[in-house]
Amino acid sequence: MSASELAEAEEEARRKKRAPWGVIALVLLTGLALIRNGSGEFDEGPPQPATAAAADSRVPGDTFTGPVRPLPYALPDRVRIPAIQVDAPIIPVGLDADGWVGAPPPEDPNLAGWFTGAVTPGEKGTAVVVGHVDNQQGPAVFYGLGALKKGNRVEVARQDAKTAVFEIYGVEVFEKDNFPGDRVYGSKGAPELRVITCGGGFSQQEGYAGNVVAFARLVEVR
Repeated sequence: MSASELAEAEEEARRKKRAPWGVIALVLLTGLALIRNGSGEFDEGPPQPATAAAADSRVPGDTFTGPVRPLPYALPDRVRIPAIQVDAPIIPVGLDADGWVGAPPPEDPNLAGWFTGAVTPGEKGTAVVVGHVDNQQGPAVFYGLGALKKGNRVEVARQDAKTAVFEIYGVEVFEKDNFPGDRVYGSKGAPELRVITCGGGFSQQEGYAGNVVAFARLVEVR
């Protein structure tokens, strides 16, 4: 095995160790389930993805072949999604003492979290940004996530003064009992991003039944 192949294997092993996706799938489905505002103002609930927005499994993505090369590690600062008027700071979120992923404090509706067990946005691999759909006061940062369409852009400003620009290629909602963790979180061999919030059916007892997931790939660096 060459030095470059060895380095790549070591990097892959490090990433696999950092990202226990079987656990994270369950955590995101339960840890981000919030109580809807009971005022009646938002009784229709957040928008849900259209069938036409589903990610096309036939789209190539297993190896990186595009013109935009992966970026090095750099912490994300801010996420912007112009199509749904998102412009929010990003804080790191990890696993708590019980092994559950942390979420941004629900008291701040305009706050997103980057999961530290995954790559940073723009690196080779799949980065994960999470945020609440609502809180007890009303809609939160990713309330409109289900309204995104293929071709919409997600911009992530990083601490290295670069902005990683991702293009949406799918938006889907997954029930917690049938969450495809490997499909959502697994590396495609290219710089990708998942933006995740709560979605699906809602009950006062259980909260949201699933997650809305936006699939995106790196298309530009500014």
